[in-house]
Amino acid sequence: MTEQLHTHIHARTGHISLNRPKALHALTLDMCHAMSAALTAWAANEAVEAVILDHAEGRGFCAGGDINLLRNSALNDDGESGRAFFHDEYRLNHQMFEYGKPIVAFMDGITMGGGVGIALPCKYRVATENTRFAMPESGIGLFPDVGGGWHLSRLGGRLGQFLALTGARLDGAECVWAGIATHYLPAEKLAEAKARIIEHPDRIGGILSELAVTPPPARIESNAGLIKKHFASDRFEDILASLEDEDSEWAAKELATLRSKSPQTCKVALRQLADSAKLDSFADNMRMEYRIASRVLTRPDFAEGVRAVIVDKTNDPEWDPATPEGVSEELIDSIFAPLPEGEEWTPLQR
Repeated sequence: MTEQLHTHIHARTGHISLNRPKALHALTLDMCHAMSAALTAWAANEAVEAVILDHAEGRGFCAGGDINLLRNSALNDDGESGRAFFHDEYRLNHQMFEYGKPIVAFMDGITMGGGVGIALPCKYRVATENTRFAMPESGIGLFPDVGGGWHLSRLGGRLGQFLALTGARLDGAECVWAGIATHYLPAEKLAEAKARIIEHPDRIGGILSELAVTPPPARIESNAGLIKKHFASDRFEDILASLEDEDSEWAAKELATLRSKSPQTCKVALRQLADSAKLDSFADNMRMEYRIASRVLTRPDFAEGVRAVIVDKTNDPEWDPATPEGVSEELIDSIFAPLPEGEEWTPLQR
């Protein structure tokens, strides 16, 4: 096992703890492999009845995936190592989604990108006052992957489209309101929750309900009507036009946010969520997202977005195409097209 991940069995409960605090527990390929191996072993171990997923220390639950590896791959090996990372990370996402034993994710801290991918497949998803949930990929020219198409498209009121396009951050209370989290616990109660689950893995729902508190009001609820109205279309240009027609501070702020994002990503995300909503298999969703990832990884926006936002921190990406109108239907179709034979994503074989 890797030092970046701790795996243990306590009584009848498996325990996976992310341990890469300086990177806010962002996932490496080794971490994905170690998680997958532990889950495979515990699936076959009748003595293990449930799994706890948390982080060892620090502010993050999991801040995402290994962005540096992906950018280096885009720049230096034509995306080959990046595709390998996506392929196996998506296998882990699918393995967790289909897992036969309950997994409890403690989303205590930053839960973004790859962290969303390992939290949302879990049966129990615990938010706290420290939770900061987001899919911020539109700001770096990627797209809301790791199952984001599936999860976001199934939120009500066009909230998923809003989150995918804007990269907006939700706190723990907002996650419960949106249905992203199943329970809201004070962070000080997490140790007790884990200890009780280890003692009674057959009573997870009851234990979490007993320790849960009523979250503060969800701030985003007051804008739910505006989100539903202005993000109603699956055409990015329609959403921009709708916000332009609204004379309010909120609309002006969201319009400015969207103008700063990758037009390619925004169009990809809208198509991704629309297509995913029609799928009845998470595996089919991951196959679609792997096709997108394989193409987007080596397109100009990703390396440029990471440079501007993460490497140089200048926040001045020059997107290519630079405008929504420049992102043609033909380009989007090519990003979603099937991969050559033998290159498509496949689930982990049990």
